[in-house]
Amino acid sequence: MPFKKIEAEKLASAVVRQVENLILRGILRPGDRLPAERELAERLGVSRPSLREAIAELSERGLLEARAGAGIYVADILGGVFSPALVRLFQNHDDALLDHIAFRRDMEGLAASRAARQGSETDLRVVSEIFAKMETAHARRDAAEEARLDADFHMAIVEASHNVVMLHLMRAMMDLLREGVVYNRAVMFRQRTTRDTLLDQHREIERALRLRDPEGAQAAVEGHLDFVRRCLIDQREADRHEETAQLRLQQEGAR
Repeated sequence: MPFKKIEAEKLASAVVRQVENLILRGILRPGDRLPAERELAERLGVSRPSLREAIAELSERGLLEARAGAGIYVADILGGVFSPALVRLFQNHDDALLDHIAFRRDMEGLAASRAARQGSETDLRVVSEIFAKMETAHARRDAAEEARLDADFHMAIVEASHNVVMLHLMRAMMDLLREGVVYNRAVMFRQRTTRDTLLDQHREIERALRLRDPEGAQAAVEGHLDFVRRCLIDQREADRHEETAQLRLQQEGAR
């Protein structure tokens, strides 16, 4: 008969599974420091030898790393998907920027729909609290803080979607997201797009999520990023027009 005796799971294996799940779900992030050995063993309810065995296994798998004199940290398992040099390339090439926005539109629209359907009340509270901070930064006219929170707002929606592939992919692109938000805002403000307009768009996204409206949340995210894309295209056209006007002015002065 194809049956085997059921054996109790080793405590170290249970610790390994718990830490793996925390990393997979994005709760423990690359660079996070684990509590000291005694404290962590007490929290987990295991002996220190069992904990050491689990940490050794997780380190062998490349999930944890020991830093001399500093403790045990979650390893940088995301890697350099987008290096600083590649991020700069995106900033300097309009077509790449537009591709990035199109990618974000598709991914974040889907994430918003999933978040409205499947996100927990705590997930949506996080999104709402970040938006409240955006409103505060907006009132203080703190553009840098508002841009930082803008990126955090979009990332929180991805986290609330509870799709681990999407989560880690977007986290790996976080530098590109943050730099893109700052650049996009700078371009839009050159076109006299008001900061109020952008805040209102984020308010509409937050409202749809709070109301558990998947279609509304997806449409709000897509509408926001369509707006950003149109602004970038309009500015590219305006720059070309200005270049032509400058040439005409030079020629007129030479006559």
